[in-house]
Amino acid sequence: MSEPTPETARTQVADALLAARRARRTTPAAAVASLLQWAEDAYAVQDLVAHGLGQGLSRWWKSGGPSRNSTLTHAMLPPSGILQSPADARGLHFNFRKIEAEVALRLGRDVSAEDAKALQPDTARSLVDAMTVSIEIVDSRWTEAGDAPALCKLADLQSHGALVLGEWVPFEARDWAKQHCEVKIGAQHLEFTGTHSLGDPVWLLPIWLRHATRDGSVVEAGTVVTTGTWCGMPLARPGDLVQVRFEGIGSASVQL
Repeated sequence: MSEPTPETARTQVADALLAARRARRTTPAAAVASLLQWAEDAYAVQDLVAHGLGQGLSRWWKSGGPSRNSTLTHAMLPPSGILQSPADARGLHFNFRKIEAEVALRLGRDVSAEDAKALQPDTARSLVDAMTVSIEIVDSRWTEAGDAPALCKLADLQSHGALVLGEWVPFEARDWAKQHCEVKIGAQHLEFTGTHSLGDPVWLLPIWLRHATRDGSVVEAGTVVTTGTWCGMPLARPGDLVQVRFEGIGSASVQL
């Protein structure tokens, strides 16, 4: 039997993810993992899933990575999973519920592919007009969840479930190494200081924007990107109230 073409392989993975979403269940990543060879395959699957969900160009993204030396990953997020704090997510389906406390950034102007190529972290800072506390509910359509192969997780919107956004405040330069974050998940009470993996959430903007404009698209003013966890990924349970506060920025909450 001949090997499937890249287009056929990507479609098979997207179909598996869409079927899992529609049936509100997980599906084994092991059954399709060999169909993904490169990050470009996983990003193509993201686009196919978005199309299958009836999603056009989204104005919400996630981006991040474990360090500045790692390859950052990105995903355009379904509008149906964007919630305003205080949020009630009890009507949404999750296979798993891990929590990331994050800071989201909002663009104040359009960014073209040509603009993105010239960006550096210091110049990208001027693109941001506002920031807010965000809570990402990390989920997976793969049975293996966090143990699924990296490209499978990337294809699955980098394990995205839903995003809760707090109130927007004007963006300002901060000493992120001293930024304090408080996370409450049910009875758990966790605190963190200076724990963003990239040291500064703004650092990823040029890399994310070059990815988002790689096909010539313009990223419009008002587009939001959430920038990675400050708290790891502690597990939440159905019924938990999740509350996140970033000192000097604000807070957000979601009822699971």
